[in-house]
Amino acid sequence: MSDQPNFHARLSAPRWYSAPRLWRTLKKATLSASRKTLLTALTLFYCLQDRDTPAWAKGVIVGALGYLVLPVDLIPDILPGVGFGDDLGALVAALGTVAAYIKDEHKNKANAQVERLFGTPDAAPPPEFVG
Repeated sequence: MSDQPNFHARLSAPRWYSAPRLWRTLKKATLSASRKTLLTALTLFYCLQDRDTPAWAKGVIVGALGYLVLPVDLIPDILPGVGFGDDLGALVAALGTVAAYIKDEHKNKANAQVERLFGTPDAAPPPEFVG
């Protein structure tokens, strides 16, 4: 047995991903992440919940969502403007990989949730989101 710590196991997406952790991350992310990042994450989340989504696609989704909630990133999420850039890249790559399983239902649910978080795209942001 090696004395080396198993970093892979401690930082693996399934260890870090959970629906409650994702929701906490998304709530915090509304202050600094783009609508596109949240919309992509939620679209993947709703696809993950779908029984029709195959296991391999769910694995890809869990990997991307796990990276989003992972406390260690290539680019720290707290950096304004760029912090969620690497997360968005992982989410978009996953979305492209599982695109055949994304349904209008997933997109509609994600859109509705983003609207609840941010309001309509043309509306002024709520006071708590104004810098």
